[in-house]
Order: sequence, then structure tokens, then C-alpha cells
Amino acid sequence: MKRAFRYRFYPTGAQAAELLRTFGCVRKVYNLALEARTQAWTLRRERIGYEATSALLTAWKRTEELAFLRDVSSVPLQQGLRHLQMAYTNFFAKRARYPRFKSRKKSRASAEYTRSAFRWRDGELTLAKMAEPLNIRWSRPLPENAAPSTVTVSRDSAGRWYVSLLCEDSSVTPLPAADSVVGIDVGLDHLLVLSTGEKIDNPRHERRDRAALAKAQRALCRKQKGSNNRAKARVEVARVHARIADRRADFLHKITTRLVRENQTLVIEDLMVSNMVGHRRLARAIGDAGWRQFRQLLEYKAAWYGRDLIIADRWFPSSKLCSACGALTSAMPLHLRTWTCGCGATHDRDVNAARNILAAGLAVTVCGAGARPQRNPPGGQSATKQKTLRREL
Repeated sequence: MKRAFRYRFYPTGAQAAELLRTFGCVRKVYNLALEARTQAWTLRRERIGYEATSALLTAWKRTEELAFLRDVSSVPLQQGLRHLQMAYTNFFAKRARYPRFKSRKKSRASAEYTRSAFRWRDGELTLAKMAEPLNIRWSRPLPENAAPSTVTVSRDSAGRWYVSLLCEDSSVTPLPAADSVVGIDVGLDHLLVLSTGEKIDNPRHERRDRAALAKAQRALCRKQKGSNNRAKARVEVARVHARIADRRADFLHKITTRLVRENQTLVIEDLMVSNMVGHRRLARAIGDAGWRQFRQLLEYKAAWYGRDLIIADRWFPSSKLCSACGALTSAMPLHLRTWTCGCGATHDRDVNAARNILAAGLAVTVCGAGARPQRNPPGGQSATKQKTLRREL
């Protein structure tokens, strides 16, 4: 299995200048190719692909206006064209929106080098157009006898430099089969509530640095636009955000690894987080919880280690349904945390929801549906809802 290992590194002045120049050229070539492809379709209804844009790149380098493209390695520029081709492929497959132009201030600054554009020797990495190897802080070892096939260099908004090495990793193997299954309900009071009754507190990482973030943002607002002091203040704000994001990612990595190791089957609810963050009062708390990142980590770790991840339908009434008798309550306001069903069972709202999510996920597997929820099933109901209706009857 191919796996990316990311490390921080500290470039010299010459290396930083070369990389910043490369980032700018990659962005310029990407935007030029996107403009050329858009105009070709708008004006002539002609579709041009990677080969045509690669030929255009050769022509651009020969012009006086774009002669600076010859000063950097050609490999990151070609990779930028390949990334644009992938963006178009995702667009035509309806997996993404139409490609957008890269911004100097907002877009991610990165450059990708393939095997012909870097040298890997004795644990040292030297990129094309550079005389010295990168000063990498090896926070964890690479797999034994690993040889990177692709290297991606990036710089975040806080000014930190990262290098990502794509290597073959034979240590990622399926874990021994386990007998346990678990349903997971995400929330704000408790980040996770499991069907076993366990509740995992929400660390609220943003709240710890809220005062520091507000102070840095006030200082940024006082600076004159376009000044060097404003650029320095912007980096200070980015550093606070980076510290919050790092703590959140560390916590989510630890909890998802634990859940995947302990359970054979995991069931979570399909939430439309992009819509939920539009809530006027809860947007900040939902963004800080990191529900989307939690799901992404669970998905790839379950695939790595041979676990089953089931996504329950987002319209399944997990909170309103009694996990004991299956009765459906008409209304369940958010402030109601404990309720009693007509059958006499008293439920904790979140634990009951987690148990219903688990039952719904297992019903999906019994009915033969896929892990992803069905949007337009033949009978008008997803496998999850069919199972629920049969139980109610």
C-alpha cells in the first residue's frame, strides 16, 4: 500500500527562495492552462486535454513574457497540468465543481516532484535546482527500505514548511477479526456517544485559544492593508489557527485509531456538515468539533485495517426512535436530553441515538445495501428505513 509520510523541514534562504519561485510558477501555469481550456470550450466548443496544455507550456516558455518559467524545474509544472486534468475529470464525473483559478493569497502553496526531479540517497532528500539536501526533522521513521516515488513540498499560512514522501508501506495489514460492533453518534456536549453507553467529551479546542485568537485578530484589523506589519499580523493569526487545528487532528487521530482497533464494524450517521455550519448559533461549535474530519479518518483507517464502516441514512430518525420497542416520537427538541417512551423505557437521548444508528447500519448489511446511503432507492425507502418499518409493524 502506498502511504504518505509528512515531515517538517527548515529550508535555507536559497532553498526557500527557489521553492517560493516554484510555487508561483506552478500557480501561473495552472491558471494559464485553465484559462486556455475554458476559452477553447467557450469560443470553439473544443475540448483540450493534458497533451494540448503540455504543448502550450512549451510555447509559453519560449515567450519573453513567460521566460521565467524556465528558471524552475519543469516537473512541478507538468504535475500542475496533471492536477488540472484530474480536476476536470472529477468535474465531468460530477464529483466536484468546475475548476477554479488559484489565488496567491488563498490557495495552498505546494509543488509536486516525481522521481526524476529529486535525489534520495542515504536518507537525504535533494530536490531539483538545489545544491543541498533539505533539513528534515524526522519525527518518525520511514518504512524499512522505503524509496519515495513522489515528493510534495508545501508551505502553510503560518509559514511552516512540510515535505510529504509517498512510499510503499508493507506494515499496513488488516487487523485480526474482532467480535465487537459499535454505533457512533456525534454531538457537541459530548463529541462521541457510543452504543455501548460510553461518552467521549468534546475537548473544544478552539475555546482554549479564543482569547489569543481574538487578540491576534484585533491586532490584524488595526494594520494598514498592504503593509509589512499587516503581513506579520496575518501570520500570527494563522499560527493560532494552526495550533488549534493541530490539537484537533491529534485528538481525532487517537480516538479513531482506538475505535478501529477495538471494533470490527463501525456505524456512523451521514451528516450534511456543510449545511449545518450555516446555523447562526451553532456554526462555531460544529466547526470546532471536526465531524467531517472524524469521518474522513474513520473511512481510510477502516479500509487500511480491514474493518467495516457503514454510513446510516442521514434522514433516519435516530433520536426520535425508541431503541427498545421501535416507537417513533413525533417531536424531540434539542434541550430534551432524557425521555421516557410509552413502553416504559427511559432513554438518554444520545445513547439511544447511537444504538439506533447501530441497528440501522446492521440492517443495511442484512438487506444487501452498500455502505453509502441510497438517495433514490427503487421502492422509495432506503434499506435502513425498510428495516425500521418492518420492525415497527
